Amino acid sequence: MLVPERHELILRSLRRRGRLRVGELAAELGVSAITVRRDLAELDSAGLLRRVHGGAVGTSPAGVSQAGPQLTVGLVVPSSTFYYTDVIRGAEAMADRYGARLVLGVSGYDVQVEQKRIDKILALDVAGLLIATALGDERAAEVGRRLDDIDVPVVLMERAFGFPDVDHEYDHVRTDHAYGALLALRHLVSLGHRRIGISLDASATAHWLRQGVARAADTLGVDLFVSPVVLPARGEDAHSIAQLDAFLAECEAYGARAVVVHSDEHAARLVERAMERGLRVPDDLAVIAYNDETAALAVVPLTAVCPPKFQLGETACELLLRRLRAGSDRRGVTQHLSLLPELRVRESCGAVLADRI
Repeated sequence: MLVPERHELILRSLRRRGRLRVGELAAELGVSAITVRRDLAELDSAGLLRRVHGGAVGTSPAGVSQAGPQLTVGLVVPSSTFYYTDVIRGAEAMADRYGARLVLGVSGYDVQVEQKRIDKILALDVAGLLIATALGDERAAEVGRRLDDIDVPVVLMERAFGFPDVDHEYDHVRTDHAYGALLALRHLVSLGHRRIGISLDASATAHWLRQGVARAADTLGVDLFVSPVVLPARGEDAHSIAQLDAFLAECEAYGARAVVVHSDEHAARLVERAMERGLRVPDDLAVIAYNDETAALAVVPLTAVCPPKFQLGETACELLLRRLRAGSDRRGVTQHLSLLPELRVRESCGAVLADRI
């Protein structure tokens, strides 16, 4: 269990019981008493509870008043699975800390469904809205008018729409995916790779990954190619295998023995096909995946770039709730926040190619 998950469970238990005991928490969470005491110390330092002898008692987050009616905020996301599962959980954890209620709407990456979900949530008289739209930043103009029509505070998640696509700037919290691409490529270069293939899934994230790839080509001085081949995430049919083989053939023709693949499922299927063709991973082909949802479960555990999904939901929700608690008279400056992903190194990119530089 990750530390943020454990902290969330501790705070939920505290709200339910009013007081926590170290021994009971350790048994409930399946960790040592030392770990629980460390967690309580961290939460105490953050002002989310108060440590007492043998456990902890509740307190309000610094600067947050719990008086008055419960705030209800809307949360609209393209999906409730994979990437957005942790985003939702992060927003939920922060809403719980503020004593607020979340109302969830899922669009299924359908723009028309998304508008219906927004309309239904707004009809509930929510105080504010968190939105990760179905459309990516390269299609901002299509979203602009709908945002400007919303009459409650809005915080965008994983999107960064601004002038001239919308009439005014919105608060947003997003992952710096361009940095994530640079992070992956920098690691491969450190292993000696000078020619690297790139496969991008058809998603909103690809817009920013392309920017990171372009930046890396300039700053790292390496040869990169973004393949037009659409990799399958799964499948043993002839078309899927042909696509995988086509990408591997491109890499061979280009002299690339390293690839960055978005996303985990596509990278895992590529590794399987490469091994079926007699290639060794990472010796013959080094692979870095992007998203780190299932990367560790691949046949060869995949090195992966991991966006801070849980923290993104937390940060966006806290930004909105602080706005709402402060009131319209003290809205403050608009904030554009970028969170950096991290690289989790596993077995799929360990080849050192000093002899090929």
